[in-house]
Amino acid sequence: MARKHVGLPPGVEFVGDTIRVRFTWRGATPPRRCETLKLPQTPKGISAAAGLLTRVKQLIDHQALDDDKYAQLFPNTSYAVSKRVPTFRDYAQVWLDSREIVAGTRKNYRSSLNQHWMPYLAMLPVNAVSAFDIRKIVVATDWKSPTAKRTALVRLRAVLRSAVNDGWLDKNPALGIDLPSKSKRKIDPFTQSEADRIIEHMYTTLAGKRTEIYACLIEFSLYTGMRPGEVRALRWDEINEAKRIARVCRIVVDGEVAERIKNRKPRNVLLNDRALHALERAKQVKEILNQKTDFIFPPAQGGEWMQDPDGPTGYLKPTLAALGIRERRLYDTRHTYATMCLMAGMNVAFIANQLGHTVEVLLSTYAEWINTDGDWTELNKLVTAPIGT
Repeated sequence: MARKHVGLPPGVEFVGDTIRVRFTWRGATPPRRCETLKLPQTPKGISAAAGLLTRVKQLIDHQALDDDKYAQLFPNTSYAVSKRVPTFRDYAQVWLDSREIVAGTRKNYRSSLNQHWMPYLAMLPVNAVSAFDIRKIVVATDWKSPTAKRTALVRLRAVLRSAVNDGWLDKNPALGIDLPSKSKRKIDPFTQSEADRIIEHMYTTLAGKRTEIYACLIEFSLYTGMRPGEVRALRWDEINEAKRIARVCRIVVDGEVAERIKNRKPRNVLLNDRALHALERAKQVKEILNQKTDFIFPPAQGGEWMQDPDGPTGYLKPTLAALGIRERRLYDTRHTYATMCLMAGMNVAFIANQLGHTVEVLLSTYAEWINTDGDWTELNKLVTAPIGT
């Protein structure tokens, strides 16, 4: 039996010729703990025991006490190691915080997890999440589209894959849930004739105005194939007119300039005559705007760079309507350049490098535009060339 002693701090007691501390570790197994310390029953020993107990309680209150810290504080403990399993919510939050991703991607992950999985799994221990739980949620959810369903499942798989790697799960319970087929957005480029009509009309209607910058942007986009966000983030110091090169190294995402691009690898885009023409007109517009900005395509309404991704679309749509051209997305300017290059018979490796693609992605994305009338010339070689084994 411990010997009671008047004046000892709460949770501190004498046992034999040593000191013992008592406390409750909420969430641990067992929660009620008592540890005997190798301290003398002296004022100095009592003070040390009280200080240690205070530190332990603070760690518990801040949910910062784990098995490693416990073993350091009480190296002679007789309690078996019993890790406190984090909830799915806590684990997913730590997982998301630990990822090196841009703010926009982090926001999308958080939104998907909160919308589809947290209402059901938040307070469940992460090692208790089962395939049956996930399947019930999938069945009960009214998915907006197969793509939304696929995206939510892919992100859940990523969280649980990390839990497997951390030792909380033996296997990923989300792997058994079938993913909807990945739907590819239809490639719908402008023809070169349409592209030139669009550019001519925009320069004609916007010439001499602050809004002419949008005509410059559309021409530059159609004849470089850069992503819309890359075009909006392009600065004058990244243009080498002597070498006719634009250095692509940043992009506008969620209205902010990010010092990276989609595939994380900067690239040089060669500038043809039409791209250089767009830059020359942009210089003239800059004089009209009289804005102190290093960005090539600042918004006509004022500002350092085009934060609104739909700004150029507001001038492209009326142009298409006026010309009777089928409406397309701004991103289809990129597809237009890619298909024009392919149909001109350019080397696919060169085109892929200009677009910031791998050759494999280029071939799979634009396969139907790679076949041209020149294919018959190749096939006709069978008629004149000897065929042997």
